[in-house]
Amino acid sequence: MLERMTKFSLDRPKTVIGIVLIVTVLFGLQFPRISIDTDPENMLKPDQPDRVFYNRVKKDFGIHDLIVVGIVDKEGIFRPESLERVARVTSQILKIKGVIIEDVVSLTTTDNIKSSGGFLDIHPVMREISLSSKAVDQIRVDIAENPFLHEKIASVDGTAVALYIPIQKKDMSYRIAKLIRAILQRELLPEQTYHLAGLPVAEDTFGHEMFIQMAVVAPLAFMVILILVFLLFRKLAFLLPVGMDAMFAVIWAMGLLIGTGNTVHIMSSMIPVFLMPIAVMDDVHVLSEFFDRYRVLGDKRRALLEGMQPLYRPMLFTSLTSAAGFASLALADIPPVRVFGLFVAFGIMAAWLFSMTMVPAIISLMSEEKLKKILSEEEGRSSILDRVLKPIGRFAFSRARTVLIFALVLVAVGITGVMQIRINDNPVKWFQKGHPIRVADSVMNRLFGGTYMAYLVAEGKEPGSIKRPEVVDYIGRIQTSLEKSQLVGKTSSVADIVKRINLVLHDNDKAFDKVPDSSEAVGQFLFLFQSSGDPNDLDNFVDREARRANIWIQMKGGDNRQMSAVESDLENFIKTNPLPDGITLHWSGPTYINKVWQDLMVFGMLKAILGSFLVVFFLMMIGFRSLTLGLLSMVPLSVSILLSYGLIGWVGKDYDMPIAVCSSLSLGLGIDFAIHFIQRFQVHYAKSGNIDETNRYMFGEPGRAIARNAIVISLGFLPLVASSLTPYVTVGLFFALLMAFSTISTLFILPAALRIVGPRILNGGKS
Repeated sequence: MLERMTKFSLDRPKTVIGIVLIVTVLFGLQFPRISIDTDPENMLKPDQPDRVFYNRVKKDFGIHDLIVVGIVDKEGIFRPESLERVARVTSQILKIKGVIIEDVVSLTTTDNIKSSGGFLDIHPVMREISLSSKAVDQIRVDIAENPFLHEKIASVDGTAVALYIPIQKKDMSYRIAKLIRAILQRELLPEQTYHLAGLPVAEDTFGHEMFIQMAVVAPLAFMVILILVFLLFRKLAFLLPVGMDAMFAVIWAMGLLIGTGNTVHIMSSMIPVFLMPIAVMDDVHVLSEFFDRYRVLGDKRRALLEGMQPLYRPMLFTSLTSAAGFASLALADIPPVRVFGLFVAFGIMAAWLFSMTMVPAIISLMSEEKLKKILSEEEGRSSILDRVLKPIGRFAFSRARTVLIFALVLVAVGITGVMQIRINDNPVKWFQKGHPIRVADSVMNRLFGGTYMAYLVAEGKEPGSIKRPEVVDYIGRIQTSLEKSQLVGKTSSVADIVKRINLVLHDNDKAFDKVPDSSEAVGQFLFLFQSSGDPNDLDNFVDREARRANIWIQMKGGDNRQMSAVESDLENFIKTNPLPDGITLHWSGPTYINKVWQDLMVFGMLKAILGSFLVVFFLMMIGFRSLTLGLLSMVPLSVSILLSYGLIGWVGKDYDMPIAVCSSLSLGLGIDFAIHFIQRFQVHYAKSGNIDETNRYMFGEPGRAIARNAIVISLGFLPLVASSLTPYVTVGLFFALLMAFSTISTLFILPAALRIVGPRILNGGKS
């Protein structure tokens, strides 16, 4: 059937190309509907328990995504002229559409609790724009004395203030952040600088830069691939089938993704750069075979048919295994991961279809006269690869036991490295060092309590549970315990409000800096706070029934491991300080949700990859009709994966989202060369019956095809290194490394292994 496909393409090349072009146009028409999504919540299924609980927390406590603005004054922020600029900036930010005015935390909008004449005096920290030096000094004292404000809206060293800007929707953050920057640039003094931080800004900024990278890196990778193909074949006309295959595979995959209503997430944004090198792998094999056979036969049709004959089976199996590696991601619990895997798998099979039909059709339309002229000029060009490949073949074959022993040593080194891998991620670190987001993250977390928000919700069984003094006191003790960690910079809760009111109503007597002894007193204090100040200030910490309380935890880092460490600190506290009767605790918040989806993705992808590893092994056994050859075909894949991931462990690189994504691609690509090598070796040995002759043959045209592919794939991923986003850089470097290891493993280990076990298992081509 496969041969009939090729013959049909050669008989009706224009028809085949026309059909492909029409379908490509239809897929391309879907692109204007593209939608970008970087919300980490959407990495979880709608009914995922942590996502459901987080949505309830946001509803119960009026929680919104925050943009954190830091204003730094090298001459000191507590000066009349400096604070006046801060007030003007705040006033203009409140006018931005999408900002939730009533929940903005700043000097001019956040209440300070004091007492005057025996009554509570709850007013904004900064009531007026024009201030005297004395008034400024008092503001600084007020902030320092109020633990609710200290290190939250002003730094300890007095050089910076912070504004916490809640927004209606996360996808507004990029637009609002852009408007805030314009205000800051216009209003601040020359000695004042600003920073914007927070996960919403980082994630939405990443989404916009991701879109830009798609438009820059993908074409760059495309150009590099074409240049490499030209350098390898020295035939300008060969760029057309390769370029069309790579480009059309991307258009089909992305067009179907967009057309079926899926949004483009960080993972699916990588589909173009993933697909293009994969798409040309079969093309390089086809061109290599055609290149060598046409030089001998001088007839395009015969050269194509004879050249394609030994490729049908390995090309089909390499495409199926690569597609299976990605399709296995459909087993993951993360929706964008499933989308990524399924549409890359579709793109791979589309590229295989093009290699079987469109590529031969295009070659058949090339001028016979020009082909003969070019190929005659290229006599001897392949000798460069021959001078490298033939010694490798002789060494690996003649020193088989030495090669295999050395491979076992490398495997041991790789396993040792894999055991040192740390699973960790942080969306802010998806930007390069020196990026404004990274700089802001560093500065803001150094000066203030922290920009990474997590929420700890205390929940009782009945309304009013939170007003119990032992519950409020326990919440305060949790805060004290967590703040001992260097990872937690600041916590805020209803306990702070209650203790602050108790203190100021007793003329700041330190003996009353505690929770009162009765539920009635706690209830009265909360009523006083609501009636004397802004009622919305309490809503963020206690729900209307007083059955749930929310502890705001500001962390100085957003790594998964850091979030896990804070969780462990809480668990240790609870072991020695049992929860009050009827009270339970639940984690939530953006930093916690990031940890949840990233853990689910990493472990889910690991489960999916292990499953697909078995599927690929099963396919190999069927394809080679041999258990031994099936096992042997998995050796280069296993070695290259162990060495690649082992190196990650040795250098201390975290196993993060980009590395997890790479695991799926490594399965498909890592076995490609092994399939071609063993299949071609098996076929030739069946004809010759001589293992030495077969090995020499393998390091001729088949070896050149593998080497050409290795060069194109390895270097084809390297343009990703030019990206300003670290996930793209990681993927580029990792796959250049993986393909190098895969090539070396195939060209050294397989001939060595076949020298030892080949005569027994091949058996004249039958096993």
